[in-house]
Amino acid sequence: MSDINNIFNLGGILLGAATFIIIGVFHPLVIKGEYYLGQKKCRLYFALAGVITLIASLLVESLFFSALLGVTAFSCFWSIKEVIEQEERVRKGWFPANPKRKTESESEVMN
Repeated sequence: MSDINNIFNLGGILLGAATFIIIGVFHPLVIKGEYYLGQKKCRLYFALAGVITLIASLLVESLFFSALLGVTAFSCFWSIKEVIEQEERVRKGWFPANPKRKTESESEVMN
């Protein structure tokens, strides 16, 4: 395998494929996160995961795994923006709203 990697330098292709998969995984995470957790909690979890993976990317010595952690970190940060937009998509009826979760305006009225 080492000889094949030296000839073709598969690291870039593997990194590209892994990046594609990471981005693909975050799409349903945003949808499900907004549905089950709501915008505020989901944004908090994505921010925490982003900071953790960003720090991990700085500490890992392998360039390949550092890059994967960096891609994951910035996918988390981008997902914060997407969660906000997902709430708008739900409001427009493009995605279902969670009937069991109270909206923020209903929570303020209850308090």
